[in-house]
Amino acid sequence: MKHIEIINGPNLNLTGVREPEVYGTTTMEELVDGLRCRFPEVEVGYYQSNVEGELIDRIQQVGFTADGLIVNLGGYSHTSVALRDALLAVPAPKVEVHLSNIFAREDYRHHSLVTSACRGMVCGLGLQGYEMALRALL
Repeated sequence: MKHIEIINGPNLNLTGVREPEVYGTTTMEELVDGLRCRFPEVEVGYYQSNVEGELIDRIQQVGFTADGLIVNLGGYSHTSVALRDALLAVPAPKVEVHLSNIFAREDYRHHSLVTSACRGMVCGLGLQGYEMALRALL
């Protein structure tokens, strides 16, 4: 059985509640449950933290054994060299996901420091981006 780990950063615990016009009304728990139902042959792990160091710890914890990482590091994507370094330190293939189109938002969101540590990026397709990333990793 393949193990794909989803690692979400700050404020993604509020998905489904926060700015539903941008992020939708489906919660992350509902998304992960749906992925587990649609991909029963995959162990889909899920982790979320608003704390940068805890995200680094999780990447290091699962990045040596998981078959792939799906990372949405939220605002840290644009600021954290430490998260980029953590992604580079582990061998698991990675796909970056953003719910919104970061290139249609504020200028400071147009560059993600973690993209170059990932196989690819899906942005602007809402929660559907997670399924696309999962399929890419499989």
